Amino acid sequence: MSRHKAKFEDDVQALDLTPMLDVVFIMLVFFIVTASFVKETGREVMRPDSTTAQDQPKATLLISVTADNEIWIDNQRIEQRGLRRAIERMRIDNPKGALSIQAAIDADMQYIFTIVNAARDAGVDDVIVSTPKSTQP
Repeated sequence: MSRHKAKFEDDVQALDLTPMLDVVFIMLVFFIVTASFVKETGREVMRPDSTTAQDQPKATLLISVTADNEIWIDNQRIEQRGLRRAIERMRIDNPKGALSIQAAIDADMQYIFTIVNAARDAGVDDVIVSTPKSTQP
């Protein structure tokens, strides 16, 4: 009789964590699936105002050109010769996204044209030069 009682006490003391782990994994999957992943260019630039600006909701490939004519993608400075490969890598992550160029007011147009040409060579046809929203009517 004591043998049966000892086995019953061991069963009562054991705690089954399987349901709790299932709930934790389900919550983890939920948060991963619903999270929005936003990539930043790496540098904030002062962009010129525009009176003809239009909203472009699908612009997801971001490149910035600073006032010092440095090209930045995902917090990394990119040289001109590696620009096409960097755009191709970005294109793999989002094949239908448009390329948005955030150029500083003082950036040379030559660098913007270099980015546009590299994007065309990489197969990106939708290229946008980003400006802040204008408050003028």
